[in-house]
Amino acid sequence: MSKAPDLLINNSILYRCTQKYYDKRLAQYNIGYGQILFLMMINEHEGITMKQLSALGSFDKGTTTKGINKLESIGYVRLEVDPHDKRSKLIYTTEKAKDIISMMYIIRKDWWAHITAGLSLEESAAFNQLLNQVVENALAEVKDVQEVHFYGMQKVTLLDYPGYVAATLFTGGCNFKCPYCHNAELVFLPESAVEIPLESVSSFLHKRTKVLEGICISGGEPLLHEGLIDYLQEVKALGYKVKIDTNGSFPDRLKAIVEAGLCDYVAVDIKNSPEKYGQTIGVEHYDVTPITKTIQYLLEDHVDYEFRTTCMEEFHTVEDFVKIGEWIQGAKRYYLQNYQDHEQVITKMHPCTNEELTVFKKTIKPYVKECLIRES
Repeated sequence: MSKAPDLLINNSILYRCTQKYYDKRLAQYNIGYGQILFLMMINEHEGITMKQLSALGSFDKGTTTKGINKLESIGYVRLEVDPHDKRSKLIYTTEKAKDIISMMYIIRKDWWAHITAGLSLEESAAFNQLLNQVVENALAEVKDVQEVHFYGMQKVTLLDYPGYVAATLFTGGCNFKCPYCHNAELVFLPESAVEIPLESVSSFLHKRTKVLEGICISGGEPLLHEGLIDYLQEVKALGYKVKIDTNGSFPDRLKAIVEAGLCDYVAVDIKNSPEKYGQTIGVEHYDVTPITKTIQYLLEDHVDYEFRTTCMEEFHTVEDFVKIGEWIQGAKRYYLQNYQDHEQVITKMHPCTNEELTVFKKTIKPYVKECLIRES
């Protein structure tokens, strides 16, 4: 009886043989198989970001960072700040890399000739087609549902999801850099930040179904994570109510989640009047179009919601609240909450006085159905 091929063993053998072959051929260039993969993908996608590179090659963030640091240190790639997102860097090949780039395609062609030796042209083409299909199947199966990454968890709260006993999960990363943000570590994600394994989060939620009623997803910016919609399916399957705290900059992802029935309440931070948005969020010349789309979608009453603004002496005036009122006119619920100092804030700000908050409330109240000052 013939034995079926062992995919695990064959994959391992092919991988190690490929690695040895490339390492030997590339030794004169001071790089090996681990770096050539990145260099090839960067060459074919000049200006790619670290995140895009990781997704393209199915690498984890640490592996990508290590590979790019190596290539940059020997002068084969250069990094430039993304003009649309100052926290992100675009990766390009350098002039020094041109010779090795030409060689790496020759090496790839030679290796393909080695491993397909004895096959006809038709068999080689069929093998390539089948291999592509196998890889596509593999990627579909292990698609990173952990594209949502949690870096904090409050196991019980009566405040974050009013009306429900809830837990709050904090995602990492944010596309804004609000100077008054209390979660600076979640915004900048230093190397010391410790991610909570998704398995641990899921295990906790499964065990607390008889205690907790709702889950609040906060951040950072939760909708920055493309995989959130996949994870919310698991959360809803457990019977939890779901509240999402968002900065409103991903209207299409919010709409997809709401229309999939995966969210019961949305809280959107309206940072300031449109004219002062970039200044308030720490992103110069920010285009508020996505915020406007989110506001318009929620005003259509697809899901229960609230708008809210954190007030600071440095950023807010009565005129700003007139413009905010015009922006969200007809909203069912709007909260003012005063800035509170915290050791984790990015930049120290100053709260407004109670008298100023009262004036702000009177200013915006004609534009919304309910306006309250929320106690911090």
